[in-house]
Amino acid sequence: MKMAPASKADKKASVDVAAWLFNVVTSVGIIIVNKALMATYGFSFATTLTGLHFATTTLMTAVLRWLGYIQASHLPLPELLKFILFANFSIVGMNVSLMWNSVGFYQIAKLTMIPVSCLLEVVFDKIRYSRDTKLSIAVVLLGVAVCTVTDVSVNTRGFIAALIAVWSTSLQQYYVHFLQRKYSLSSFNLLGHTAPAQAGSLLLLGPFLDYWLTKKRVDTFDYNIASSVFIILSCTIAVGTNLSQFICIGRFTAVSFQVLGHMKTILVLILGFLFFGKEGLNLQVVIGMVIAVIGMIWYGNASSKPGGKERRSHSMSSSRQQKHSGLSESPELDEKV
Repeated sequence: MKMAPASKADKKASVDVAAWLFNVVTSVGIIIVNKALMATYGFSFATTLTGLHFATTTLMTAVLRWLGYIQASHLPLPELLKFILFANFSIVGMNVSLMWNSVGFYQIAKLTMIPVSCLLEVVFDKIRYSRDTKLSIAVVLLGVAVCTVTDVSVNTRGFIAALIAVWSTSLQQYYVHFLQRKYSLSSFNLLGHTAPAQAGSLLLLGPFLDYWLTKKRVDTFDYNIASSVFIILSCTIAVGTNLSQFICIGRFTAVSFQVLGHMKTILVLILGFLFFGKEGLNLQVVIGMVIAVIGMIWYGNASSKPGGKERRSHSMSSSRQQKHSGLSESPELDEKV
């Protein structure tokens, strides 16, 4: 009987690692494929491409539902509409921010998602972070900033676009975790609800937004065999990226997803240097990578310790919550997050 908790913990750790590796592989893979698609073949229609990603994901969830792997579930329409609003503003905001801002300011804006996600968890989930957890997050941010932030110039419209992108992305990622917990939805269930709505809205909006950003029409693009293969490959990998994001945020939290997500930034830099030459590789970049990795290891250790990251309500009013919340929520509230 004493072995059961340990084996359960080991199994959870194994699944966590597998989910994270799944996300890293698919995320890095789609970045490389999209880079080739846009740089080599000139397919610069990012919003429309994202719509195609979600259309492919919708097809995957429909097949899984038909095969019986996805059970019927309920997500209220107002919750779905809020999620789609946050998610679409995130996608559009990121694309516009990248166009209107310098690369340096764009990277700084992305780094601010972690503090914003922390604030959302503190305000809505009553999460309390230990000093070590806060310091480890700061070290990660410092390391990624050192190796990715170069030129930094700010303008008013770029700042507004970045602000919208940061808050909408943070809210969308927070909402993934919130909806899975509140409505007991699996990652497949949640994707089954959100992917069709995102696909429809982005495929309607995307061509107009892409024309505004690039002055090119998606319907006049030269869809030859090579570019079409890359589009199909991008859509296929995107299914894994979308699913793994929901799995990871559901198993961890938006903050942990953001912190560990910077490992992908480091991997993309390393792969870029390996496959596309060592231009830009210098001592500053190497030092930044080392600092970021140290911060990630520290965060993993600090947040997993007792008191590293926990809900304040657990220690203050555990018995009251069990009385009022019922069986469905009390096991969740007693967990370390």
